[in-house]
Order: sequence, then C-alpha cells, then structure tokens
Amino acid sequence: MLILSRKVDEKIKIGNDISIQIIGISGDQVKIGVDAPKNVKVFRQEVYDDIQRQNREAALGSTALDALANLLS
Repeated sequence: MLILSRKVDEKIKIGNDISIQIIGISGDQVKIGVDAPKNVKVFRQEVYDDIQRQNREAALGSTALDALANLLS
C-alpha cells in the first residue's frame, strides 16, 4: 500500500483521469473529493462490500430457484 501525506486542497493523481483532493480535515474525519470519468464507479468501502454481498446472495438465490424449478418439472 502506498501511503501519502497531503494537506487541504492538495491532490493525488491516479493515472490520467482520476484526481483525489483533500477538501477538509476536522478531528478524525477527512473529506475528500474524487474527480473521475463517469464510467469509473467510486464507492465507500462499506457500500461496495454491501453491493458485493447482495450480488452473492442474488446469485445463490437464482441457483436455489433453478434447483426448485427442476424439482417441480
């Protein structure tokens, strides 16, 4: 993991298309701005984890429905 120190209004550049800017610091919270192309999805980690969990559950659910449909036919 790369660890960088930045001050308010300083940026980090990722590739040619993504910039991360430190907007503000208050206590133990840091507000950041992410400038990325619309086709790049940006999520907070807990939101991303929840999406992945829901996708796994949906995939397992369709497998269970397929098995039930096979039993009924």
